[in-house]
Amino acid sequence: MNDIIKAIEEEQLKQEVPEFSVGDTVRVYGKIKEGNRERVQVFEGVVLKKQGGSNRATFTVRKSSNGIGVEKTWPLHSPNVEKVELVRKGKVRRAKLNYLRDRVGKKAKVKELVK
Repeated sequence: MNDIIKAIEEEQLKQEVPEFSVGDTVRVYGKIKEGNRERVQVFEGVVLKKQGGSNRATFTVRKSSNGIGVEKTWPLHSPNVEKVELVRKGKVRRAKLNYLRDRVGKKAKVKELVK
């Protein structure tokens, strides 16, 4: 029974998974359905966390829109996520950046990783 579930989950995985980590600024191209039309909407922000594994993996992106923090959780292998584009690498030392929720303005920024 377990082999059947694993086979089904492997079919649902995307072939090319984008390479990004927590603290990076990403641009997520998500498909939005409005009535009978479908369009692509861009959501750009900092990755707060990545969690789960296999086809259940999700990541949460936070951005500030008109001074209000907006968070969206995206499934990594969803067909509604067209692509994830890396804008810049962030320098962080934790796996979950929940402390950014309390911060506003320049304090809410993540330092850029320079190599």
